[in-house]
Amino acid sequence: MSGLGHLLWTILITAILCLPLAISVWALLDAARRPGWAWSLAERNQAMWLAGICLGFFTVVGGVAISGLYLWRVRPRIAAAEDGRIADLT
Repeated sequence: MSGLGHLLWTILITAILCLPLAISVWALLDAARRPGWAWSLAERNQAMWLAGICLGFFTVVGGVAISGLYLWRVRPRIAAAEDGRIADLT
């Protein structure tokens, strides 16, 4: 491969390898921007989740696992509390 094909292949591989980092950054920024009162209503600890996501940056698998757990299970509860949907918290 040479020329444009090599460039496109390099861009594709780089994009795929950056996905775990992007997921972790997304989770970290989302967790940091949620207000503390929403975390309290959802009975979750914001500091613990922020620390866990930050520690997950050191390993790819750990980062994806912690960030995925936050985005899939915790984030919907925090968003429901923030939107005032108290019934969704049970």
